[in-house]
Amino acid sequence: MGCQYFSPGEHGADTFTIALPKLTFGRGCLSEAGARAAARGMSRVALFTDSFLKDSSYLETVQKSLQRAGVTSEIFSDIRIEPDDATILNAGRFIAQGNFDGVVSLGGGSVMDTAKTSMLYGLYPVDDFLDYFSPPIGAGIPVPGKLLPHMACPTTSGTGSECTSVAVIRINDLNSKFVLGSPLLMPDEALIDPSCCDSLPGNIIASTGFDLLSHAIECYTAKAYTRWAKIDDPLKRPYLQGANPWSDLAATRALEIVGEFIERGVNDASDSEARDQLMWGATLAGMAFGNSGTHLPHGLSYGVTQLMHDITTDGYSVESPFIPHGISVIASAPAIFRYTAEAAPQRHLEAANSLGAKAWDAGEDEAGEVVAGRIIELMKNTAMPNGIGDLGFGEADVKPLAASAVRQVRAIANSPRETNLQDIENIYAAAISYA
Repeated sequence: MGCQYFSPGEHGADTFTIALPKLTFGRGCLSEAGARAAARGMSRVALFTDSFLKDSSYLETVQKSLQRAGVTSEIFSDIRIEPDDATILNAGRFIAQGNFDGVVSLGGGSVMDTAKTSMLYGLYPVDDFLDYFSPPIGAGIPVPGKLLPHMACPTTSGTGSECTSVAVIRINDLNSKFVLGSPLLMPDEALIDPSCCDSLPGNIIASTGFDLLSHAIECYTAKAYTRWAKIDDPLKRPYLQGANPWSDLAATRALEIVGEFIERGVNDASDSEARDQLMWGATLAGMAFGNSGTHLPHGLSYGVTQLMHDITTDGYSVESPFIPHGISVIASAPAIFRYTAEAAPQRHLEAANSLGAKAWDAGEDEAGEVVAGRIIELMKNTAMPNGIGDLGFGEADVKPLAASAVRQVRAIANSPRETNLQDIENIYAAAISYA
């Protein structure tokens, strides 16, 4: 099936590129930060974290490791969960004024994305913040040059940002989030210590775990790289290039991990095996989508977070309105995969079975229901919202949600099925609740 899915087409890409940071995985590996930073020539680092981790044992471990290696650090922790352009400009000034020769980030996706983009705007400021974003919202100006060496240390099992060349930033004037991508944004090294997840509430494990799930299944069902237009200059080939044989490997294993371990990891904080596996699955899914790209679940999630109102989420000490990224992504996913399965039914069945659906005899006409049914089952068993209705949205919100999401051009184009505004409206309507 893989070879057939990647059959070359006229004027389509015939090569793909894989890029990864150097990865270290295992309990206790945060203590290696100093030696690894020094080996990269760092002597004074900008240490990014957030207000929740600033007094944590994890940050203390990293700081002491840096000190032992003779590396000095200065902390930046004024980071908004779901960072916005104001956060990035503030962090950029910190980089510009700090005389740093390296960056270490410790936290979730918000921290790592802030670290990535702070270097861009601190080292290469522009007149208009949107200049580095792709059209239609930005000018698509390429990143002008190299950034500082960056060591990323995730503390949640979902984002995968330590493995990707993208950052998600809220643009305040547009009241929505958009993706900023460049190969130069990818961290040089990552330390993935699953012990960081030991103390997390189950609801955070669930929301980040469903982000991991969606990364993996979106990668596996994305439009094949051979259906994207061929790029003559190999140095301009984006890593968000569509599904490819390598991303399939990482995505499939990540789906298997979620199917086996997410319920255990959410429902039993003492199950270190499950939480360690989910951390590894998040890394695999990050490797996958960092080299293929996501599609409609992530694209439509930004409509949800733009128009959310009067809502908070258990386990997160964030003022209303706030919906964690993984929840905003998964709430529409069953409806989306019912829609996209028509374009690649076998891929959807394979993904569902990797996720534990056990529907090996299902026909291609059943693919959408099989994958949606398995995702809904996992959502129910981990107390996730039953669609966007549980997030405060109803029929009257369908058109505004679609009008917001349709701006996510790259994600929509990476769907295996061509998708227009009316299709997006239909998906949101179907995602209000699930039986």
